[in-house]
Formats: sequence, C-alpha cells, structure tokens
Amino acid sequence: TLDRPKANAIDAKTSFEMGEVFLNFRDDPQLRVAIITGAGEKFFSAGWDLKAAAEGEAPDADFGPGGFAGLTEIFNLDKPVIAAVNGYAFGGGFELALAADFIVCADNASFALPEAKLGIVPDSGGVLRLPKILPPAIVNEMVMTGRRMGAEEALRWGIVNRVVSQAELMDN
Repeated sequence: TLDRPKANAIDAKTSFEMGEVFLNFRDDPQLRVAIITGAGEKFFSAGWDLKAAAEGEAPDADFGPGGFAGLTEIFNLDKPVIAAVNGYAFGGGFELALAADFIVCADNASFALPEAKLGIVPDSGGVLRLPKILPPAIVNEMVMTGRRMGAEEALRWGIVNRVVSQAELMDN
C-alpha cells in the first residue's frame, strides 16, 4: 500500500523503496502475486511529488531500481502485478497502474496524464503503454490536454479490467 498523505505522491526516496519491494517480490519464490493500492479512498497516487520537485528534486532524478515507482522499468518480474486503483491515478500514478498486468478500479477512480499542463513530459511509460490500448486520437487528447477519464470510460476503452465498488476493491 502506497501511504503518503495527502495524495500518495511519489518522490525519489519512495520510488527507490518501491523498487526494492518489487525486486524482493520478483526474487521471492513464495510470493506469487503483488497488489499495489493507495491508502485512503481519494488517491491511488497523484504521481510525482511536486512538493519534492519544488524543493529541487529533478524530473530525471534517480528513482531507483525499476524506474519511477519501482515498477515502470521492471520487465522481468514473471509474476502478475495488480493495480487496485482506489481513486485518482494521475501522472506517474496512472503510469504506475499501466505498468501493472491488471487494473481493477473502484467506481470513483479516474485517470489522467496532466503533465502537459505543467510543461513536463509523462516519461514513465504511459505514452508508450497507452497507444497499445487506446486509439491515437484519445491518447493524444489525454497526453496533450491532461483530459481526465472516469472508471466506466476506462473500462469501455480497455484500460481497466474491472470496475467495482470501493468496498469490494480489495476483494476482487
């Protein structure tokens, strides 16, 4: 569980720790599946910690093993990862969810890549993964405008595998 109040935002230190967790998951034969979710009901993850950025953390900082959030650059897990999206998955939080093998989301979840509004590029794999799922026009709109997509629309487009109630999220 990603637990960083208020928005489960990810700084380089947290990303590095998450990478260690995913590497341990990969290397432990007793572990068969990983589920990543956010603490609370409002945010899965707001992505990169903009407070850390304001304090000088560079967008190209060393985010540790596995890249941003510990998962966006690990391609040899050979075990399933489920993103249980319990609220907003924005920016790097959305990219983290896209790096999972399955996405199950609560009915209040929404997804966006708002980086363009901040003058930065969503470079943690989302712009590479989304075109494999969505038509180019929708990808362009999401990447270039930061358009938000709700849970039901994400299900219709095939971004998520299932939409459930918040109460049922961790049971599915």
